[in-house]
Amino acid sequence: MSVPNLISLARLMAVPVMIYLILNGYYLAAFWLFVAAGVSDAIDGYIAKQMGQATVLGSYLDPLADKALLVGVYVTMGQADLLPSWLVILVVFRDIVIIGGVVLLHISTDGVRMKPLVVSKINTAAQIILVTVVLSNLAFPQLEWSQFVLLLIYLVVATTLASGGAYVVSWGRNVEKNEESDS
Repeated sequence: MSVPNLISLARLMAVPVMIYLILNGYYLAAFWLFVAAGVSDAIDGYIAKQMGQATVLGSYLDPLADKALLVGVYVTMGQADLLPSWLVILVVFRDIVIIGGVVLLHISTDGVRMKPLVVSKINTAAQIILVTVVLSNLAFPQLEWSQFVLLLIYLVVATTLASGGAYVVSWGRNVEKNEESDS
């Protein structure tokens, strides 16, 4: 197994640990584990691309680890009343729509090659920053980030809606092109 895949696998296995830490109030440890997971995502991507270690397994494992981490953390933070439940529902629903859309496109076409949209990358970054700031506020209460948290929540809402809408429009175009080429 390649080094990037091992790093992605470690990030995936960190998800239940993150959930445990947050639910039990170990916010300092949760903060550092989340930061380490974010750094590991950058490192595995760099190694895969720059050192020629990209694999088919990695093309599935890396986004799976990322989604599992973010969805797991958002649901857990919602359950622990650290994030508003409506925000958690919106974030998780967007991911369900994206996964469902990919599955439907894969079934209805000869396969699907999904590239993340720029707005989706911005959304993921905003989601990560929000979790990092909330966890840092809990781990280091003297920082007092509460106003910044509210701004980040609105940014996550806006980018989540924009990203979900952009994917739906993109899929509609792909289906339309596919139907035209079949006729």
